Amino acid sequence: MTTEPTPVPSAPASAEPEMLTGSGAIIRTLELLGVTDVFGIPGGAVIPLYDELMTQTKIRHILVRHEQGAGHAAEGYASATGRVGVAIATSGPGATNLVTAIADAYMDSVPLLAITGQVFSTSMGTDAFQEADIIGITMPITKHSFLARTAAEIPAAIASAYHIASTGRPGPVLVDITKDAQQNLAPFIWPPKLDLPGYRPIVKAHGKQVQAAAQLLLAAKKPVLYVGGGVIRAHASPELLELAEATGAPVVTTLMARGAFPDSHPQHLGMPGMHGTVPAVLALQESDLIISLGARFDDRVTGKISEFAPNAKIVHVDVDPAEISKIRLADVPIVGDARDVIADLILAWADVAQGAATDTAEWWTYLHGLKEEFPLGFTEPTDGLLAPQYVIQRIGELTGPEAVYAAGVGQHQMWAAQYIKYERPNSWLNSGGAGTMGYSVPAAMGAKVAEPDRVVWSIDGDGCFQMTNQELATCTINNIPIKVAIINNSSLGMVRQWQSLFYDGRHSFTDLNTGHGTAMVPDFVKMADAYGALGIRVTSKDQVDDAIKLALATNDRPVVIDFIVSPGAMVWPMVPQGVSNSFVQYAKDHAPTWGEE
Repeated sequence: MTTEPTPVPSAPASAEPEMLTGSGAIIRTLELLGVTDVFGIPGGAVIPLYDELMTQTKIRHILVRHEQGAGHAAEGYASATGRVGVAIATSGPGATNLVTAIADAYMDSVPLLAITGQVFSTSMGTDAFQEADIIGITMPITKHSFLARTAAEIPAAIASAYHIASTGRPGPVLVDITKDAQQNLAPFIWPPKLDLPGYRPIVKAHGKQVQAAAQLLLAAKKPVLYVGGGVIRAHASPELLELAEATGAPVVTTLMARGAFPDSHPQHLGMPGMHGTVPAVLALQESDLIISLGARFDDRVTGKISEFAPNAKIVHVDVDPAEISKIRLADVPIVGDARDVIADLILAWADVAQGAATDTAEWWTYLHGLKEEFPLGFTEPTDGLLAPQYVIQRIGELTGPEAVYAAGVGQHQMWAAQYIKYERPNSWLNSGGAGTMGYSVPAAMGAKVAEPDRVVWSIDGDGCFQMTNQELATCTINNIPIKVAIINNSSLGMVRQWQSLFYDGRHSFTDLNTGHGTAMVPDFVKMADAYGALGIRVTSKDQVDDAIKLALATNDRPVVIDFIVSPGAMVWPMVPQGVSNSFVQYAKDHAPTWGEE
């Protein structure tokens, strides 16, 4: 990503700067930055801004039903396109309702611009009505925050925030603007000077470090390209494909990187980690060289870190120097943008390899054996209910790789990562680091606004869906026809799985009563109808395809399909938390019963 200020058109030349209200300056600045869509909901401290929004036509405002929905919609918009997502909220509880989405964007490196109203500058610090120190509250979960107390400060604050959010390691930036700053007049100066002396992201890597990485790769017998979400954020998928094919190294893609490398490619081993494929997990664990590209050695990938990949040298590539050696000491640290670094590594590889191939034949023989011995699969439930894996697999097969799939958090998230084939970047959206329930529906809504010509699925759980389903009203009113697949196991499924495995089956407070027996609270089909969506319930395997096809054919309103699935279905494979990833025997012992409780 570039470290230069985002190029914007110059304002029309005039003898004197135009006088604008602060609210007018907000809108004009967003227009000049290229923003075309924003998500938000008004309140007392942003009434001036909303009054101005009503009179303009260049920016589409999507009125959400909850500020958290605005934040996740802006995340979905950004994750589907790579553009900065914008969310607007009022002061106090409006701003604090954005906090979860801001934290989510921070963990997953999503470029997000949050604009919040603040009480009058003369009232700050007095515990005025709906006053909250949102800058202090969000300090640990933003790249930076700005407070604009005057109208004149607004253009530079928003332009600086946009630049910070979209460069280096992307992330959320908050601009808090007092109500009097929105109301008062000031000359609109464009382009503003971005005074950011402490912000200098490193994009170009040190050449000697890249050469050292290429030398290690040439000498390796068991190399692995460990690909994280940073490759997607850097738009580096074409370069990754070229590097992989040039070196012949196997590739694993983390939960955040699904789609960065085509699932159909023969060098792809799948997703590593707690619920990763056996070949991907063991490839990392038994490697002698890990080239980490935009990944951060998350605990869900490494398992017990002291026992992770004990024989591997580490090349760690990341645009954020704070991530280098934070968890696993890097033998070759490389700070830089993933796209630029991979491009440099391709050239360095060509220089050191001189047309020679890596000596990895034995390594690939072993990995191919793992793929044959441990294919991803599931068994049919014995309770007569649907297998959730089958449902999700059919959604992917009938819809195809050009769609966008936004998952909630839990079992359905892992199954969606496992059983849908991803062939392109930005097709898989989920809450990886924060694990935010309620992410899926608003994120899908934001993605559909950004990519109106693509099919967008929200794959959600019955627990997650009940946290943000009010945004179905937003979708219906604004003609945003997303498809929602509720994987309804009538419980908080992932928590229930842990209770089954580690708490002797004591399912404490995880039964949601949404899909089994005589009571359905709520009835999701009736709820869909109440929101103006098409509601469908599927209870048998022979109904699955027809329901999905009907959803795909319905584009005049949102669609909600309530798939009644088995509560006993589990996510396999599974490496228990805090356990070493050396689990060949564990996998062999459990392979015959994957999918059964």
